[in-house]
Amino acid sequence: MKLNNLSDEQVLIELTRRVKQKRLNRNVTQDELSKKAGVHVQTIKNFESGKTTTLLTFIQVLRALGDLDVFDSFFPDPGVSPIELLKLKGKERERASRSYKNKNEDPSW
Repeated sequence: MKLNNLSDEQVLIELTRRVKQKRLNRNVTQDELSKKAGVHVQTIKNFESGKTTTLLTFIQVLRALGDLDVFDSFFPDPGVSPIELLKLKGKERERASRSYKNKNEDPSW
């Protein structure tokens, strides 16, 4: 499934659906997961139904399922390029520079 083709709300629903399926595959109840994650069982129910959730809740649930490392595979640490380090004289970049393109243009990341 291509997540880029989905709306933000659809992405949220798909991600929470996958987490719910993982919980069910491991035969863990919502109550057990809530206790291990340190959140109220209603938080798990809301999360699994695709209601707006916080990133913190998502992290707590993934940690409780032992899957927090998935962030490394889908969002690896980009690090700083050696050329950028030379330009910055060994310092890490702290902010992005301003784009001088036409303000009406859609940015093409």
